[in-house]
Amino acid sequence: MTSGRASGTRTWRAAAEAALYGPGGFYHRPEGPAGHFRTSVHASPLYAGAVAELLRRVDAALGHPAELAFTDLGAGRGELVSGVLAHCPPELAARLRPYAVERAARPAGLDERILWRDAPPEGVTGLLFANEWLDNVPLDVVEADGAGTPRLVLVQEDGEELPGDPVSGADADWLARWWPVEGAPPGSRAEIGRTRDEAWARAVGTLRAGLAVAVDYAHERESRPPFGTLTGFREGREVRPVPDGSCDITAHVALDACAGPDARLTNQRDALRALGVDGSRPPLSLASTDPAAYVRALGAAGEAGELTAPGGLGAFGWLLQPVGRECADLLPPAEKLFP
Repeated sequence: MTSGRASGTRTWRAAAEAALYGPGGFYHRPEGPAGHFRTSVHASPLYAGAVAELLRRVDAALGHPAELAFTDLGAGRGELVSGVLAHCPPELAARLRPYAVERAARPAGLDERILWRDAPPEGVTGLLFANEWLDNVPLDVVEADGAGTPRLVLVQEDGEELPGDPVSGADADWLARWWPVEGAPPGSRAEIGRTRDEAWARAVGTLRAGLAVAVDYAHERESRPPFGTLTGFREGREVRPVPDGSCDITAHVALDACAGPDARLTNQRDALRALGVDGSRPPLSLASTDPAAYVRALGAAGEAGELTAPGGLGAFGWLLQPVGRECADLLPPAEKLFP
């Protein structure tokens, strides 16, 4: 990190906010997020099917209310909410209020039943699902100086970094509790997740009853990465994070810090298996009795395997936050968050 202070520098939080969501920002680009990176939603329709199964369980736990909300938070171009709606049986679809929440404009051709919002609806009952949303909530980055003091990292539009002031106040308190850096070796870095904690609490607070789920790249307090995780993505490749609107800017999420009362942490592998996503290969005998069914089942097994791979998408963290007691036990906790 270059020493000194230059004009035009900002904290990473301010720089990422402008680069991602400001005029001409990355998330307003016409190709959408899918043009640059692939999430579980894009990997297989099995993912939307599993979320639809979770929605059915929420519906049953709540006693099949007259109106049930499904809120897709960080909806991209509406891929997940569209897939969930397609998996809903007619009786449920008739009661469902599907919301897509995204700061970009509504895409053309989206199912007219889907309500496009720039913020989650308030006071609804149902399932709020945030797939890879929290990792794009901007945050500040700190780096330990030669004395082990954590200082804010400032950044210019070209990505050049400079040291800022020592961290203080609520941010220092958050670091001390969730990602201690004080006294760490020079160059050690951390990402202050307080903005994510607050954003998640606001999202959960929009539910009157039901379940909120956050799915993301994550880490736990006992194993925070010593040099942080801030990075960029462009056209399917990981790149240097540059806050000029040309690339995604993302950092893994301290889901344990986001968790509220009665929350459960699990991993995607265990969650999807509990929702019926099975990567088992079909019996070979099916190939001779029904070759077409065998090919379909083999393809589904391959997609399920990708979604649940321990070293890949299966290692994503799932934070399940119930609102009310009805939805507290819909998925079992994992024995180990990250397999």
